[in-house]
Amino acid sequence: MNKTEHLFPCVSLLDNDFYKFTMQCAVMQLFPDVKARYAFINRGRHEFPEGFGAALKEQVEQMATLRLTKKEREYLVKNCPYLNAAYLDLLTGYQYDPAEVSIVQQGKELEVTVEGHWFRTILWEVPILFLISELYYKMTGQQRNADQEVIKNTIEKTRIYKDLDVPVAEFGTRRRHSYEVQQLVVNTLAKHGGKSFVGTSNVHLAMLSNKKPIGTHAHEWFMFHGAKYGFTMANSLSLEHWAAVYRGDLGVALSDTYTNDVFFEQFDKKFAKLFDGVRHDSGEPIAYAEKVIAHYKKLGINPAYKFIIFSDGLNSEKVAEITHATRDKIGISFGIGTNLTNDVGLEPMNIVMKLTGVQLEGRRWISTVKLSDENGKHTGDPQMIELAKKVLGIGN
Repeated sequence: MNKTEHLFPCVSLLDNDFYKFTMQCAVMQLFPDVKARYAFINRGRHEFPEGFGAALKEQVEQMATLRLTKKEREYLVKNCPYLNAAYLDLLTGYQYDPAEVSIVQQGKELEVTVEGHWFRTILWEVPILFLISELYYKMTGQQRNADQEVIKNTIEKTRIYKDLDVPVAEFGTRRRHSYEVQQLVVNTLAKHGGKSFVGTSNVHLAMLSNKKPIGTHAHEWFMFHGAKYGFTMANSLSLEHWAAVYRGDLGVALSDTYTNDVFFEQFDKKFAKLFDGVRHDSGEPIAYAEKVIAHYKKLGINPAYKFIIFSDGLNSEKVAEITHATRDKIGISFGIGTNLTNDVGLEPMNIVMKLTGVQLEGRRWISTVKLSDENGKHTGDPQMIELAKKVLGIGN
């Protein structure tokens, strides 16, 4: 552990991804009575040392001390005018409730679940993931590269993005090595990135670097709609409700919750004109771009006026490859996560936390599903996954 790295890594209520706050605002407005369950998924099969669960509980307990400051609220008012006053009042009075989080360690296995009203529990996912990531490196005694090496590495990546003349945002909060590394990376990008660095998804660091936060919605928005309204209506109603809340702001649609093919079957001319672009988060990116370009052309829309945000496991080599294949065909930008905030000479963790179920108006719990374009990344109850695939006509 670097000497400057403190024990409690969350320093602000806004130390979270922006799409968590935008979704929280929409949930509060449209679905205030819905309850939600989330579960930690250890994709990398990492083995946790003895006492990890107890240490994580201590970190989670400390989350209850965080409050939105007056300065932070003023930042949101100035930079995010689409977040209404009622929501900002909610956020001003919000505090994390550790009772919503269950942590159980058995041997080297870790189980973490969250349950409560959706508008409250929605903020837990990202902090729990970075708490696990940061604590893991500390308790396993792994030594990262020195600050100067992190800075040098980030400057080299920045040079590549500037030479490519592409906009790049930092998206690495969930699986960062540490708060210190993420702050170091964002500061370096802000200092050396020029117009290529457009911001970060971390609202706290966006405020510190005088940038607007970046993000719209995540898979859970669509997963909820699938549980409430049915899989065939999930994409279209997710977009309808998003547009009803934000009225043209935050116009980037995530396309792969039930596979990209199903999404674009439902992404008709209305949605294609209403939303500014789409976000790529799974599947082969260049093939995806070609599909998106063809879709816009088929609808009579010039793809030059739309854009794709690529955000799936990117590094500088992938960014260069995608840029050379898509330049001047459609607008492009890149959200880069782990390769920026956890490229410190250690193996990054492969961990996620997903919405697993929702309870609607006090009725029974319904399992939620995500169908990835990548094999092995479907999430949800196996029977519900098979039902969704059958209903949507998706093969194995």
